[in-house]
Amino acid sequence: MRIDDHISRRSFFALAAGAAFVPRLALAEADSDFPALLDHFILGCDDLDRGINFVEQRTGVRAAFGGVHPGRGTRNALLSLGASKYLEIMAPDPAQQATPQIPRLRELKEPRLVGWAAHPGDLEKFSAHLREAGIPFEGPRAGSRQRPDGKVLHWKSLTLKDDQGGLLPFFIEWSADSIHPSADAPQGCRLARFGAVSPDTDALKKIADLLQLDMPVSPGAKAALRATIVGPKGELTLTS
Repeated sequence: MRIDDHISRRSFFALAAGAAFVPRLALAEADSDFPALLDHFILGCDDLDRGINFVEQRTGVRAAFGGVHPGRGTRNALLSLGASKYLEIMAPDPAQQATPQIPRLRELKEPRLVGWAAHPGDLEKFSAHLREAGIPFEGPRAGSRQRPDGKVLHWKSLTLKDDQGGLLPFFIEWSADSIHPSADAPQGCRLARFGAVSPDTDALKKIADLLQLDMPVSPGAKAALRATIVGPKGELTLTS
């Protein structure tokens, strides 16, 4: 079932009335080149070292090993992109037998964008607004990852049943006792642009607006995510 099948006048006002759950930052950065609520985006690769080297060669900053996702078949490396934003490089974890949470990771000899996360605030409130709007979703679910220093990060996440082929994010709320990964991941890069390309920009913008995402959307023949990171060595443009 598609999200746009559920959009109605009632849905629009239900979410609009709940704008209070969206941080003030969303309003301040509504006209920026990336969504104000962007938390992180994921660069997938079949091998973590290959992904780390790919980013370092083009930006001049080396991502640090972040840890593993127990039972989900993946591990990651992280690179800060400024306050409350970071790049997650994700690859299969050879020490786990589990199929990677994103199965196509095993096929990606060249790193590609495979998803992104937004932070709308309290996920219980956010899920209530999605229910009122008739937008199907799953969660919130608890997640965790152990850092190399032994500390465990905790979060909750919510996924849309129709994410428009990966153009729309999943939603995350970090535990109050967890350090946001952007705070101590390697610094030196910033996010210049993040958005989507779609052959139907009006439909995607309508859905993004309902989700309070203020996501830049550009016309194109093929749907894709696109991001540009700027580092000491230059610009790196990534696509899905």
